[in-house]
This record gives sequence, structure tokens and C-alpha cells, in this order.
Amino acid sequence: MALDDAARAEDELLQLSRRLLDVIASGDWDAYVAICDPSLTCFEPEARGERVTGLDFHHFYFRERRPAEAAQTTLIEPEVRMLGPDAAAVTYVRLTQVRDAAGAACTSRAEETRIWQRRDGRWRLVHVHRSMNP
Repeated sequence: MALDDAARAEDELLQLSRRLLDVIASGDWDAYVAICDPSLTCFEPEARGERVTGLDFHHFYFRERRPAEAAQTTLIEPEVRMLGPDAAAVTYVRLTQVRDAAGAACTSRAEETRIWQRRDGRWRLVHVHRSMNP
């Protein structure tokens, strides 16, 4: 992969990762499905230490989200590591700000790794690993 191609891919993946988090924050299930591979795997706190495959697990949280919830997401030190011309790992710390039931501002912190694969000229999210940190 030429340096210019790699830099373009890195920029595209950072933008796509930010878009994904916006889609999650807004609860846009259709946009989420369009970004993720149907065989998406994940390790995340909600999975209680189990690797989950597919989108059904995630769909539950999109269905249960209250529309009035507004969240702001900030990425700290995002980094793209190209694993080849058609695969990459994007890592960052994610800060999510919301208001609790009493209206107080709360911030959660998570370390995230997202693995992207390009197939048929299109990047798709194929794996996520998220660790919460109080």
C-alpha cells in the first residue's frame, strides 16, 4: 500500500469510526447495520466476558434506548494501525457525557479497539473490544 493510499485509508477510518459513534449516540439502527458486518463480533462489558457474534445483541440496546437521551462523545488519542491494504485496527479512549435521571452531568470512559475490513471497496466493522474504566 502506497503511503498516500495508507494516509487516505487512515483518514477514512477515523471519519468512519466517528460516524459510527454518532450513529450509536443517536440510536440510528439502520445506519449502524449499514456500517457493521452482519457477523460482527464483540467483547464488551454488556456481554459479561463472552464473545458475541452478530447484530441481534446490539439491536436490543438500540431498541431500549430512550429517544430523549442526548450524549456527547469525545475520542482521546485515536490511532489507526493499518494491518494490510484491507484491514485496520482503530484504537482510542472514548468519553461519553450524558445527564442522569436527576439531571446531573455524568461522564463514562471506555478503551475501545475496532477492527475494520474492506470488502468490495467498502469498510465494514468486523470486531469491537470495549473495556469500561470507572
